[in-house]
Amino acid sequence: MRQQSSPGTAHEPLTAGVTPPSVLDLDAYLMYATGKAARRRLTDALTAHGLRLWHLTIMAMLDDAGRLSKGELASRLDMNQSDLTRTVTDLDAAGYVDCARDPSDRRRIEVALTPAGRRALARLNTDVSATEADLLAPLTHEERDRFSSLLRRVHTHLERERSGNGLAATAAEPG
Repeated sequence: MRQQSSPGTAHEPLTAGVTPPSVLDLDAYLMYATGKAARRRLTDALTAHGLRLWHLTIMAMLDDAGRLSKGELASRLDMNQSDLTRTVTDLDAAGYVDCARDPSDRRRIEVALTPAGRRALARLNTDVSATEADLLAPLTHEERDRFSSLLRRVHTHLERERSGNGLAATAAEPG
């Protein structure tokens, strides 16, 4: 494959595995490629524990928010209800969450993190931190903090857009 060139100029064939400058100028590509590499490494770390990213995400949400209904979890995580149910079933079978009917509305199933789930989450967080450190190794500590801040800002913007109102997570966005 040859790099596209301006009229009147010639370029050498691209070396395999080298991303051309024109592609590196596409932020969308960089987000995709970096996200794909990050997800692959995170998947490897979680698979060693028999878990996937959604397992970790649900456990972290329950650790932060406490007991939630399956519907609330699916909504907060923008997750398909049937995918959430399967993932919660996995976590329940592993002893990481407890599922119980809401006494005031027997149709609702509430999910809570168990003590074993909290211990597993602490172990997972250690592995995730090591994976993130490896991914972000080219950045200084200050650059990592700034990068995280910028990612949270973009995420907050997208979350507001998804929710249809401009009020979601206003306090979480830095000025």
